Amino acid sequence: MDEARAREVLAAAGVLPGPARDARLLALGENAVFAAGDLVVKVGRDAELLARAGRELAVAGWLADAGVPAVRAAEPKPLLVDGHPVTVWHRLPDPERPAEPGDLARLLRVVHALPSPPFELPPRDLLGGVERWLRLAGDAIDPEDAAYLRARRDGFAARAAALTPRLTPGPIHGDALPRNVHVGPDGPVLVDLETFSADLREHDLVVMALSRDRYGLPAASYDSFTEAYGWDVREWEGCAVLRGARETASCAWVAQHAPGSPKALAEFERRVASLRDGDPTVRWYPF
Repeated sequence: MDEARAREVLAAAGVLPGPARDARLLALGENAVFAAGDLVVKVGRDAELLARAGRELAVAGWLADAGVPAVRAAEPKPLLVDGHPVTVWHRLPDPERPAEPGDLARLLRVVHALPSPPFELPPRDLLGGVERWLRLAGDAIDPEDAAYLRARRDGFAARAAALTPRLTPGPIHGDALPRNVHVGPDGPVLVDLETFSADLREHDLVVMALSRDRYGLPAASYDSFTEAYGWDVREWEGCAVLRGARETASCAWVAQHAPGSPKALAEFERRVASLRDGDPTVRWYPF
């Protein structure tokens, strides 16, 4: 789905007060995210994401009832427009500053103290998107790389299922990065709720450990995260397993963009080569 297609769906949805052509594109990944007036609209890549979109809206309502600072839905149910799920959100005020690791850690402590919601959250199927992302990559990537990632996915899925957690399992954000925190005039709030799950709390903490090791997060910033949360997941013997699973998923996620982006293909090839070489020090770049 490119921007032009996403705008066609946005126009067909009829959820904005003005023309879809005037909406500002904020992001284009698995969702195209547009802003107009006091609304934000997310257009999903395909109909497979409809159930996830509905669950994200349910999570937003649950967090609102619990008083957790998070983005709020403007419509309670998703639309399916020309095969694309569409959700509508209240637009947040402009950020006061970039979110910091400590902001994220303090919000995670709040989320990790919550009991289960009145609806079912799925387990954190970290590797569940690998097949779809590789399918979307198609012939743009080496078939041997795709086969390697499928085998790696299966191995880490089995190992992750056998882990013994240190923390009590329960609700998690699922993609716990500072980019998913918005710091407005009332303080930090969680955004991008689509990966909320019920699983090992360690999933939310391994994300930042991987950011330190792969994406250039300074050690001092990582330390501020662990200090604010109160524990360093690297002390847990299962950390390497969840890290390996997330690396596998992150590599495959980039692959879906390879058909239309030489930069994405280059980043995919960098990532998969580092996994094949068993080199945890190769720097990865956000895409």
